[in-house]
Amino acid sequence: MRWLTLFLIAIALAGCGEKRPPTLAETRELIVLTRAGPTTYELDEEGSPAGFEYDLAHLFADELGVDIRFIVVRHDADIAKKLKKGKAHFGAAWLSPPTDPALVAGPSYHASSNIIAHNENSLPIETPDDLDDKAVQVIAGSRQADALRELQKQFPNIRIEEHKRISELQLLERIAERPGESALVDHTVLDIASNYYPQLQYALSVGSATPIAWVFPANGDAELMRAAQNFIERIRGDGTLARLIDRYFGHVERLSPLDSLKFVERMQKLLPQYRAHFHSAQTNTGIDWRLLAALAYQESQWNPLATSPTGVRGMMMLTEETADRLRVDNRLDAKQSILAGAQYLADLRDTLPASVREPDRTWLAIAAYNLGMGHLNAARYIAGTLQRDADSWYEMKTVLPLLARPEYYQRLKSGRGRGGEAVIMTENVRMYYDILNRNEPPYRPLGDAQDALRPK
Repeated sequence: MRWLTLFLIAIALAGCGEKRPPTLAETRELIVLTRAGPTTYELDEEGSPAGFEYDLAHLFADELGVDIRFIVVRHDADIAKKLKKGKAHFGAAWLSPPTDPALVAGPSYHASSNIIAHNENSLPIETPDDLDDKAVQVIAGSRQADALRELQKQFPNIRIEEHKRISELQLLERIAERPGESALVDHTVLDIASNYYPQLQYALSVGSATPIAWVFPANGDAELMRAAQNFIERIRGDGTLARLIDRYFGHVERLSPLDSLKFVERMQKLLPQYRAHFHSAQTNTGIDWRLLAALAYQESQWNPLATSPTGVRGMMMLTEETADRLRVDNRLDAKQSILAGAQYLADLRDTLPASVREPDRTWLAIAAYNLGMGHLNAARYIAGTLQRDADSWYEMKTVLPLLARPEYYQRLKSGRGRGGEAVIMTENVRMYYDILNRNEPPYRPLGDAQDALRPK
C-alpha cells in the first residue's frame, strides 16, 4: 500500500503546480484571457465585443491564420491563476510585466501609470502624507492594489479598501459622486472616465510609468511567444499599432474638465428637447443619432439660433448654399437644420472612395463637414505626395494642418484651408460621441431589423 500512498501524494503535488498550457497546434484556436474594461474588452449595445485589447489580439490571430476565443474574467489576479493552470495561451488585459516567476511578459506595446483620483470637492492630495489615515479604494486583484500595498509599507496609516464586484469605471463613478473619497486607478482609464464624470480630479501619481504587455505562462508555447514578438514589432513598424492606439485613446484628452462638465449639463437639460429630431435624422440616414447629436453640439452647442461671422447658421451651422441645396427654408428651425445636417454628412460620407473603411470614413466625413470636400480632397492629394495613407484618419490628422501652409496650399486649386481646425473639431466630436454612447441608449424604431450605420 505504501507505493499507492506515494503515488497519490505525487499526483496531489503535481496538481498544485503549474500545468503546461496547450500549444496552438493542439487547440487550433488562440485562447486569450481578458477582463472587461475601457482599455480591454467591452460589449456594445448590439452585444458585439470591442476594445483595444480585443482588437489587438484579433489582429494577432488573423496574422496566425487561426480563430480566437476570449475567456473574460473579473480581475487581473484571475488571469494569473488561469494561466498557471494552463487554461489559455496568454492574457491580454492592460497588464504590466508580472513578478511571478511562473509568468513572463511578452513585448510591450504601450505604457501607463497609476494615479490617485478624487472628487473635486475633496481636499488636495499632493504627497503620500496627505493620505495619512485616509481610505484609498482600489479594484481587487489589480496592479493598483499591489502598488498601494507597496506604498502602505512606507506609509502604514493608509487604509486600503478593495472592491471585488465593480469595474474600474464603476469605481470612478462612485468617486465622482462622493466628496472626500479617493481611488488609485490606471491613468489611461482616468483619462477616459474624466470625460464622463467631470467631477473627477487628478491627484498623486504612485510609482512610475509601467509597460503594458501580454502575459504568457513561463512554460508556454515558445514558438507562439516568438510570433507575438514579431507581430508587435511589425505593427509598430508599419503604423498599425499607432493607429489602433489613436482609435481608442487618441481623442480622450481633448476636452478640459470644464468642457466636459458643460457638455454633461447640457446633455441633461437641452438634449431632451431635440432628441426626437435626431431620431428622425437617424431613420432618414442610418447614422447613429448620438453621433449626429455630438456633431450638432460641436457646431452650435445645441443652440438652434446660433450664427457665425462667416454666415453659417442654426443647430447644424449650415451654409446658405448647403441649406438651399437640401431645401431648407429656415436654417434656424431646429428640425430642418438637424435633418439637413444629417443628410449632408451622409452625402459626404458616401462621396468618399470605397477604399476608406469605418471608422475612418466617418471621421473624414466629419472633417469635410467642417472643411468642405474640396479641401479634404486636396489634403488627400497632399497625403499621397508625402507617402501617407489618405484613407486613414490617424494619418490625415497630421496632413490636414498643412493646408494652412503656403508651400502646400499655393499649389492647390482649393487654396488655403483651416485643416487644423477640422482636426480639433473632429476629435471633439469623437469625444462627445463617446460620452453620449455611455449615457444615452441607441434608437431602434424597428428593433433588430434596423441596422444603423455606426462607426465602431
